[in-house]
Amino acid sequence: MKLIILDRDGVINLDSDHFIKSPDEWKPIAGSLEAIARLNQAGYRVVVATNQSGVGRGLFDMAMLNAIHAKMHKAAARVGGRIDAVFYCPHAADAKCACRKPLAGMYLEIAERYDTALVDVPTVGDSLRDLQAAAAVGAAPILVLTGKGEKTLAGGILPAGTKIFADLASAVDEVLG
Repeated sequence: MKLIILDRDGVINLDSDHFIKSPDEWKPIAGSLEAIARLNQAGYRVVVATNQSGVGRGLFDMAMLNAIHAKMHKAAARVGGRIDAVFYCPHAADAKCACRKPLAGMYLEIAERYDTALVDVPTVGDSLRDLQAAAAVGAAPILVLTGKGEKTLAGGILPAGTKIFADLASAVDEVLG
């Protein structure tokens, strides 16, 4: 099975320092949905792993998060893409949960659900915590410079072997060879 793991905000859709709190605020990054469709056409299962602390902070509820994800699924489908599953951490940063990136809990859940090791699975994110969670399970970290990516790159300390691309579309070009 070919699998790829994507962060959501800053990778698939435009990010916001004020959180994406409604479907109206969810706007895809140019080319990201088409990149997902190309992955699907090449036989990849596309899984999203996203921290959504806005739920834990009371900025939006689970019904709203589900509505945002429904918009994302529909938008991908309109261009021939499919997101197989969305894994998320709804906890605030101070909750001390195991699922919030940079911890590997979500990734371990993905591995269990798909009954596969995540070693060398391409994992695309725009923040250091995305890359650290990927590295913790032996996945292949990929940094995109959209969202918080440029700031992450400027921070300078990336996990060993991190590949860097302008955006999801160019990362997918590399993954598909």
